Amino acid sequence: MKSGPIYLLAAKATLVTHALFVVFIIFGLILVFAGKFQSWQWVRNPWFRAVHLLAIGVVVVQSWFGIICPLTIWEMELRKKAADSIYEGSFVSHWLNELLYYQAPPWLFAICYTAFGGLVVFSWFFVRPRPFMAASRNEAGEGPG
Repeated sequence: MKSGPIYLLAAKATLVTHALFVVFIIFGLILVFAGKFQSWQWVRNPWFRAVHLLAIGVVVVQSWFGIICPLTIWEMELRKKAADSIYEGSFVSHWLNELLYYQAPPWLFAICYTAFGGLVVFSWFFVRPRPFMAASRNEAGEGPG
């Protein structure tokens, strides 16, 4: 059996994982703000909020230092092993180009990521998450939340 199709399947799974990561970051923030106005208590879950903040933080730091996301690197390596076509640059810039025919210099992406990260930090104060200790007590069934 040839290993090419397996590598291609792994590359596509990595692409889907990357897309889900982007969706989590974007829609996570939208849902936090919507949750504020809809009184959804789950958007105040400190674990969700911390992971969301960490996720955009990683993206911002990578963009500042010109680091290509590891998911992009892994996908490209898997595509090479599958003898499939590969792309250059970051995941987001490639797919924006593919979907919107939009090209921009890396510094502009860094500014956009940083601004979005700023919104996520702002959301931490505007839609305060519950304290971590309160989340632990609620999960253990120890009192109201």
